[in-house]
Amino acid sequence: MADDTGLDFTDQINALENKYQQALKDLYTHLTPIQRLSIARHPNRPTVLDHILNITEKWVELHGDRAGYDDPAIVTGIGSIEGRSYMFIGHQKGRNTKENIMRNFGMPTPHGYRKALRMMKYADHHGFPIVTFVDTPGAFADLKSEELGQGEAIARNLRTMFGLKVPIITIVTGEGGSGGALAIACANKLLMLENSAFYVASPEACAAILWKSSKAAPKAAEKLRITAQEHYKLKIADGIIPEPLGGAHADPVWTSLMIKDAILKEMEELSRMNTEELLEHRRLKFRSIGSVGIREGVEVEPVRRRNMKTSELNAPKFADIESELEDLKKTILEAKGPSDAITQQKLEKLEEDLDQEMTKAFVSMGLMDRIESLNLELAKSPNPDQALMKSLDEKADKIVQEFKTNLSHPGAYLGLKKRLQVMDIVSKTVELKENGEKLKSDLNQKLSSGIKAKMDALKRAREKLSRGDPLDKNLEKEAEDAKEELEEVLRSANLQVVGTTKKDSLKSSHALREQIAKMDREIRHEIEKVIEEKGLAWKIDELKEEAMKDSTSEKVKELEAEIKEAISGALSDNPLKERLENLHESSDKEMVEGNLSMDNGRW
Repeated sequence: MADDTGLDFTDQINALENKYQQALKDLYTHLTPIQRLSIARHPNRPTVLDHILNITEKWVELHGDRAGYDDPAIVTGIGSIEGRSYMFIGHQKGRNTKENIMRNFGMPTPHGYRKALRMMKYADHHGFPIVTFVDTPGAFADLKSEELGQGEAIARNLRTMFGLKVPIITIVTGEGGSGGALAIACANKLLMLENSAFYVASPEACAAILWKSSKAAPKAAEKLRITAQEHYKLKIADGIIPEPLGGAHADPVWTSLMIKDAILKEMEELSRMNTEELLEHRRLKFRSIGSVGIREGVEVEPVRRRNMKTSELNAPKFADIESELEDLKKTILEAKGPSDAITQQKLEKLEEDLDQEMTKAFVSMGLMDRIESLNLELAKSPNPDQALMKSLDEKADKIVQEFKTNLSHPGAYLGLKKRLQVMDIVSKTVELKENGEKLKSDLNQKLSSGIKAKMDALKRAREKLSRGDPLDKNLEKEAEDAKEELEEVLRSANLQVVGTTKKDSLKSSHALREQIAKMDREIRHEIEKVIEEKGLAWKIDELKEEAMKDSTSEKVKELEAEIKEAISGALSDNPLKERLENLHESSDKEMVEGNLSMDNGRW
């Protein structure tokens, strides 16, 4: 093109290619767990047979479990690498839909595991090292497989592999799902390709169980720690085999050569061990997984045991707490005076229960030692100077902040959160009761005997009207004067008169409140049902977590709008909507008629 046009774009093309390669490198260097899992499941990713054929000089595939079956989901055979024979066993997926159906998508039946077991015993008898390749979503979980003893076949493989007297190396080339993968992976060395994954449950299954929606799979993948990098940190994997940029399917031959080099390197180390050392090495590898620094035979420290989260099995149920709250509110409002003995007793019981929940939370969060240390410092210095007081304040603030952070986690310390809500409601109820008693006392003091006499006249006038008797002018004037003076007294107490009502209408107002409360309960129930049906629970948890970081962020606003839109859309055609509108009309009508009520300083 440069010869024809006289224009040379070589430099620009090279610059763009370099820029593309750098962008590709940045992308594949910072992959999320779910992205790595997607690469591990890539349809063009090289299969076990591809790797075996690339790394062996000779290869003979062996078939059958000697019971009349040959599972195509597991391939077995003998191959040689640099003149040494190995037994190769691995899960085999297909390259297209037809092959995947034939290979059952790499999910073995019990026949496959018994076939693998036969080859392992064969290798053990002849002294061949065993190399297994893991690439399966899991063991096939259909009814027929369960009837044929899927669990027994896996368990027998696990037990047998720990007694094999030859070196075993496992390579995770794609995804390794649960016991179906582990049935051929009890090895001396576990190596994983850079973009492979090993898990006890797939992220989709985990998300469906915990968040009721497979859409939360990215979050589940992160929490499960399924990547090779995480397994290497946890000392489950003994090494990570690099892949070319873009994944193993970008250069299958190069990936196979990396696997070959890793096998030869690990085999060199294992070959120096005798039989007893090999068996002990394999046993200790699996015994050390999940130890997290706890040594066998050593008693667990009391602090470690005490800091475990307490069981909520015997914790009071929310329905019991709600019933207790309603009973307490009723007792407070019906109490005669602010210092009623029964009310005080129930409040003390509530405070005692809250203290117990708080203590349990402090213990499970590991804050008790720090609180006791802080109290000890205060006791040693009855009159602390300003510098010491500032230091103690900072320590106390850190404890409070850590407590609030732990308490804010979704699903944590539910009993304590409910108790705190109850205490808040009760405190407001007590305050309302005290304000009412104070207001009543103030009004009684401001109502003089003359006003009381006029109120009696007002009462007599009302009685006459109720009987249909006519009012004389003097009584009518007294009633008007009493009404004006009563309104003046109420205004002096910072109360605004917005209307009056008859006693009979109070009954209808009470009935309306009951209808509103019932409607509120039904609406809450419908919203909970929508959240469950639409799978919004995980999204609400995500909103809570984001709100903890920054309640004003754009992501919080987007999540709020998305949740509101989903709930309002689901409730738009609900029959409750029409009933709610009718209830609004009834409420507005009653307000127009001028009901007498006290709410926020209005009468």
